[in-house]
Amino acid sequence: MSELEEYRDQIDEVDKALSELFLRRMAITEQVGRYKLEHRLPVLDAARERRVVEMRTAATEDPERRADLSALYESIMAISRRQQRRLVHEGAEDPGYAAWLSDQSHARSPVHDPRVVYQGEPGCYSEEAAVGFFGQAVKSRGLPWFTDVFAALERGEADYAVLPVENSSTGSIRQVYDLLSQYRYHIVGEWQVKVEHCLMALPGVTLEDIRTVYSHEQGLMQSERFLDTHRDWKRVPTLDTAGSAKQVAADGDRTAAAICSRRAAAIYGLNILAEKVNYNNTNTTRFVVVSPVPERRSERNKISALFTLPHQSGSLHEILTVFAVQGLNLLKIESRPIPGRNWEYLFFLEFTGDLEAPGMDGVLHELSQLAAEVRILGNFKAYEPEEKP
Repeated sequence: MSELEEYRDQIDEVDKALSELFLRRMAITEQVGRYKLEHRLPVLDAARERRVVEMRTAATEDPERRADLSALYESIMAISRRQQRRLVHEGAEDPGYAAWLSDQSHARSPVHDPRVVYQGEPGCYSEEAAVGFFGQAVKSRGLPWFTDVFAALERGEADYAVLPVENSSTGSIRQVYDLLSQYRYHIVGEWQVKVEHCLMALPGVTLEDIRTVYSHEQGLMQSERFLDTHRDWKRVPTLDTAGSAKQVAADGDRTAAAICSRRAAAIYGLNILAEKVNYNNTNTTRFVVVSPVPERRSERNKISALFTLPHQSGSLHEILTVFAVQGLNLLKIESRPIPGRNWEYLFFLEFTGDLEAPGMDGVLHELSQLAAEVRILGNFKAYEPEEKP
């Protein structure tokens, strides 16, 4: 037998003992769960769990092994909580879980022939996303500001809004995330649009004539490398990319250009001076479809949620442990400051799953207990690109 095989035999012996002790521990925690059920006690006892971690990590002075022991016991206790919740059926009283149950009780079917709003002018990428999700015949209209879009939903003037939330080059659209936290609306779908910016101007204008370039701030940032080769051009941010094309066409200024989509150039009669001026050839913007009313749609496999955390050490780690133990794929985490509460944050999460699948109620229960606030923004089908022939 080789030296390596001897080591592996020793590990096998330890693993066998660990398995037996783990199963013995789970049998005891089941009895603890039955006691909590009988005496109406909550599953989570955060103070007790912290004491357990402190006691077990005290077994070594090695900081790396202490961290490993801490991670091990946090996972073990998360598994124990999941086991006990199956017995206790805890969570319906949690505000986050109760709100989700209430939403589902009055969910509607998707609206036929819907009215759709987006931020921007015709020809913007948001309009393209609306067409992609709802089809060419969609009744859509653009509004100047993101706040106008949410207000249109609130007044009942639209059934859905299509909103950008993230760009693969420049990151999240912060204002949209802030508005999603303010309004109790529901994400019912998503779409992606590949961004291919073009530089355009009035017919007959050349690159040498340009002195000012207009576009949305995201369009200017995504085209930064191209614009850096023309340092003498003034960069002016606008409300949206297509709006910059409309402005250049309306003003008749032959020293002005816009950065936006090829479709916007066709709509406003502008000539394309340069194509694909964005520096990332795979540049893509992700949009969400927002409804003022919860909906039941098929093939749900993605969940969006927001939560706030108690102001204590390790609270974020506890939340993330839930996803690891439950085997859920965490797709995104985004933080935003909470107005009026310095150094406290809202966290936006996206992860895989269907909230009506077996065991997912346990995830909501646990998140509701660990977080100061949990709100489900939506459970919807993730975007799937069309296969090219």
